[in-house]
Amino acid sequence: LPIIIISRCCRLFFLVFLLMAYRLANLTIINGEEYREKAINNRLRKITEVAKRGDIYDVNGKLLAGSVPGFIVNLNGSIVSKENLNSVAVNIIDILNEKDEKHIEFPIRIDNGDFYYSYDRDLSKWLFENNFSNDDSAEDVFEEIKRREQIFFEIDPYEAQKLLLLKGVTMPISISKMKFRSVVDKESFLSFYGLPSDISAKDAFERIRNRREYKIPEETSDEDAYKILILKHAIKEKGYLKYEPIKIADNIKKETAVYINEIGMELPGVNIEIQPIRYYPYSELGAHVLGYMGKIATEREINKYVSENGYERNSLIGKVGIEGVYELDLKGENGHKYVEVDALGKFVREVTDEYDGINSKETIAGKNIKLTIDIDFQKKVDDALVKGIKAMQDGGAYESPWGTFKYKEALPKAETGAAVVVDVKTGKILAITSYPSYDINLFSTGISNEDWDSLKPKNSKNLLAPRPLYNISTLLAAQPGSTYKMITGFAAIEQGLDPYKKLFSDGFITIGNHRFGCWYYNDYGLRHGYTDMVRALTVSCNYYFYNVSVGYDYYLDKSLNYEMNAQKLIEYSKLFGLNEKTGIEIYEANRGVPDPDKKKWNLKNALRAKILYVMEDYFPEKIVKDEDRREEIISEILSWADEEISRGGLIKRLIDLGSDENYYITEKLADIIKYDYFNLMNWYEGDTFNMAIGQGGHEYTPVQIARYIATIANGGYLNELTLIDSIAGEKVIKNQNITNDSLRDSKAMEVLKKGMYAVTSVREGSTYWTFKDFPVKIAGKTGSAERMGKIPPKDEIEYFKNNLSKIDPELNFDKVVEYSKTILERRNLEIENMRGKIKNSDNDGEKEKLENKISDLVVNGYLSDESLIRSAIKELSSKELTDIEINYFRDDYDSHAWFVSFAPYEDPEIAVVVLIPQGGHGSYVAPIAREIYAQYFNLYDNIDNEDN
Repeated sequence: LPIIIISRCCRLFFLVFLLMAYRLANLTIINGEEYREKAINNRLRKITEVAKRGDIYDVNGKLLAGSVPGFIVNLNGSIVSKENLNSVAVNIIDILNEKDEKHIEFPIRIDNGDFYYSYDRDLSKWLFENNFSNDDSAEDVFEEIKRREQIFFEIDPYEAQKLLLLKGVTMPISISKMKFRSVVDKESFLSFYGLPSDISAKDAFERIRNRREYKIPEETSDEDAYKILILKHAIKEKGYLKYEPIKIADNIKKETAVYINEIGMELPGVNIEIQPIRYYPYSELGAHVLGYMGKIATEREINKYVSENGYERNSLIGKVGIEGVYELDLKGENGHKYVEVDALGKFVREVTDEYDGINSKETIAGKNIKLTIDIDFQKKVDDALVKGIKAMQDGGAYESPWGTFKYKEALPKAETGAAVVVDVKTGKILAITSYPSYDINLFSTGISNEDWDSLKPKNSKNLLAPRPLYNISTLLAAQPGSTYKMITGFAAIEQGLDPYKKLFSDGFITIGNHRFGCWYYNDYGLRHGYTDMVRALTVSCNYYFYNVSVGYDYYLDKSLNYEMNAQKLIEYSKLFGLNEKTGIEIYEANRGVPDPDKKKWNLKNALRAKILYVMEDYFPEKIVKDEDRREEIISEILSWADEEISRGGLIKRLIDLGSDENYYITEKLADIIKYDYFNLMNWYEGDTFNMAIGQGGHEYTPVQIARYIATIANGGYLNELTLIDSIAGEKVIKNQNITNDSLRDSKAMEVLKKGMYAVTSVREGSTYWTFKDFPVKIAGKTGSAERMGKIPPKDEIEYFKNNLSKIDPELNFDKVVEYSKTILERRNLEIENMRGKIKNSDNDGEKEKLENKISDLVVNGYLSDESLIRSAIKELSSKELTDIEINYFRDDYDSHAWFVSFAPYEDPEIAVVVLIPQGGHGSYVAPIAREIYAQYFNLYDNIDNEDN
């Protein structure tokens, strides 16, 4: 028996030993690291040390973008029990709310007892503010915004998104999924908790708060439960990194930080830390070059920074400008350290290396970047530009020691502008400005909705309305007007024209039924007479450049004995870099030089948009609302573009397609199609004329024009433009002094320079009186480029009200408004009938088709007040009005004003290009350039010395 007892005891002891060994192995081997980390985290805390972001300096070492200390609120949830965490969460959120500090949120909100997803409300708010309905799909919204911003040219969706962002237009859309980001985020949130996608906000909130892991007592109010879920959800999102601190709020006020520290005993696990915050000492100055910061948002940013470079998902990154382009250089590498804390999570001491495996990691600061810009000079360029714009708007005067320039008229639409100053020998940009600008500091910790809204254009329908975020210098592609004439002259000389041969410049040339007049004849009924290349540039004679652009003397009706045509102009334009980007490091637009194929493609796209816009004026309602039939008709009309079709034949075809049988109505549509589009699609001699004087299909940015002018100034070197002097102390060398034999060895360069100098120094020159007393010899050229079209009113209903008596004197506005309600009832009933068909249909294809129809109608403003009143005017009027006739009384765009130049004439150092959209005349811009030269050459110092 004793043996049996001993044996059983041994077996029992052995079993206990095995259990203890298993438990020990579980603690030390299987889950050893987890328990060890928990034990360490009870008293040790890993503190991430954010690397100092690289600074950005001007060429003289002045700080343009640096970092200042900012206070953040962190929570180390691993050292607080789940029960205690509840009270900590309520307390800290209450404090932050009382102190009016922004903090992280939970996606399900409560408003007076009503539960809602923040995703849904944010999306609805955005759609409403941008004139969309909740029924609109992401794809419809994306295409409509592109249309509003006139992005008709071929462009990748991601590039379109980037371009829209640079214009200050944001879209909460996932481009890869073509879904609203709010929808994607909501789906992800519900999936995270294993909840169905159609669950109500209230039910989702209840199920999440009742999760056993969260331990929220039943008696806790929903409002306090919300505060608890803010932190517990944030901890859960951390996953395996949940032992690391969570940022609750950043950039809080110093007073708030001090208060939280003072009551630290009541907030175990909560700490105040200091992290660097981006700071821009010059505020708006250089904003478009430096760019701004923002949270990672798009798929491309997530892939590039989170997936490929290990950023945290909520990190701030450079979005645009130098901050965006050089994000990876500026970011640096974060480090970490360990500190010991007490039971309340308060700091005791910093831990070095006494714990095995606990190693601090030093931060690596981001690289510093030095720009080519001189910020003091940049300020003077900004001031000169703003001074000129204000004087133009008022029709006042630009005062200067070198002469007061009095504007002949007020130009209130001249609200924006750009100026670029380039070192002609190196391509370095010394100053580049766009007006209006914005305070970059608004973005340092994430911009508020209110501040973002303040940066939007006052009239988003007007593409030339001031947009503070839009960099006119690099993004606005405009016709260059007469500033292009140097290329026409260069091409003609290279092809064999004797630049000193005098051709008689008559007033106009007639081609077919169209008269191409010189501005001198159009404005004054006068002729320039005998003109050579230098004088043609001096007086900007259109007639002369018409002649040389096609190698024909129209006055004598004979050839000039050299080959010249549009294709030659295109080839020479490319030599001056007008078909490519300039090399500037920040984002820039490049529309390319005109060509026949692009002209036809653009006109077809424009015609498609036009037909869609006016279709209801010419086709029965049942056709307009049938999406398939509508698209079929538009495609058929576009297919006729390559045919030679008569006006009568076009009218017959339109009637056969289902257009209004009233001949008078259909002929209006036929005239629009034939004379405004079809007749313009072929390339004619007149197109070459327009091209030769900088009109037609030309579209270039100020930086492209600056590069072209610098190439003339330096004798033919097409240097890449650059904003970067050095990165981390290493000089950045761009492509400089690249010789192109067609430019460098040409005798034409000197002729062009002489012509440009005569513009400022000869009495016939358009800027002679501006530069007459200026001590530095300037070579320049003015340009006035027409901007076709009507300005969409900010308030279209107000436009109807103010102009209805002109549109149709027989109509009464109050009656029109009243009748529009009848149209609304009719349209709502129509949409409701379609919804009923969707509900009752078993055909998925038919359902989708009807849903698309509804969406298309709503996106195109079918139920908007503007559309209803416009339709009411048409239906009530006996005049069978078209949209063109209704829009007739809108304001016209004014011409763009350019002045391009370089100096000194004898040995050029810099090129200065100024563009004022809707500035009227190129000569109006010259005083701004004169002021820039005065500042660059320190001429005011000479005046001060003379006074002393």
